Amino acid sequence: MRLVFAGTPEVAVPALDALIASGRHEVAAVVTRPDAPAGRGRRLVASPVAQRAEEAGIEVLKPHRPRDEDFLARLREIAPDCCPVVAYGALLPRVALDVPAHGWVNLHFSLLPAWRGAAPVQHSIMAGDEITGASTFLIEEGLDSGPVYGTVTEVIRSTDTSGDLLTRLAFAGAGLLAATMDGIEDGTLKAVPQPADGITLAPKITVDDARIDWAAPALRVDRVVRGCTPAPGAWTTFRGERLKLIHVAPVPERTELAPGALEVGKNNVYAGTGSYAVELLWVQAQGKKPMRAADWARGVRISSGESLGEGAV
Repeated sequence: MRLVFAGTPEVAVPALDALIASGRHEVAAVVTRPDAPAGRGRRLVASPVAQRAEEAGIEVLKPHRPRDEDFLARLREIAPDCCPVVAYGALLPRVALDVPAHGWVNLHFSLLPAWRGAAPVQHSIMAGDEITGASTFLIEEGLDSGPVYGTVTEVIRSTDTSGDLLTRLAFAGAGLLAATMDGIEDGTLKAVPQPADGITLAPKITVDDARIDWAAPALRVDRVVRGCTPAPGAWTTFRGERLKLIHVAPVPERTELAPGALEVGKNNVYAGTGSYAVELLWVQAQGKKPMRAADWARGVRISSGESLGEGAV
């Protein structure tokens, strides 16, 4: 088939690579978000998908809005049979959805209808799910509600961050998306409507969502830290300033610390929760680089009775 691939961040690149490498379909163009400011100089930088497409000699389209008439006109000229999508980052209007004969097919990083929305991987970790996966589905105007072509499953490991899990799903999902294109092209694959039950929503994780509630159980604290790593980053406060939590570990045998209370040993830093303590392993103080929590604690000289989570930011 003649394809136009839509995607923006690094997590979409494996799928684009898989479609280029398959040799069965032609990736005639790529649609991605416009160049965005990045780095200390805030200069405009092309998206990872745009950079990969340019390396491969593929035409790149960067509409400010997918309903822009010049974009729609070019899409009609290219006349794709199907438009595979991975984390494009903009809503597609009906006028664009109607262009390809086989529609726009999205690779979504959950087992639909679970975790519809922008942050399925983060929510699956924060909810304590043991299994997740990826799905390919036909895009409709509803939120991730279209019929499903196929799925792959992935075990969520007890130490997975959202970054770890998303990387594995990006590569597993790339193969699924390529196989979905094959099945659509040869007529062996039919989309099946999603069940009406089991729907959960995964809205974008906000900075407020990533703030640690020390009154919550230790397992919840650990899941929020892992689910919000690398972005937006779990955090708390210490002496009124923000402290980012990069890696913690539950310590079930330590039950004596009050929520947020700190205890510092020679090489360990513990914080109390609503159940048992967690050990702080890696943290990042405001304006500093990530560091081992024990090194941070030595630098700030924590006094007896000090706690995390006090003071607003």
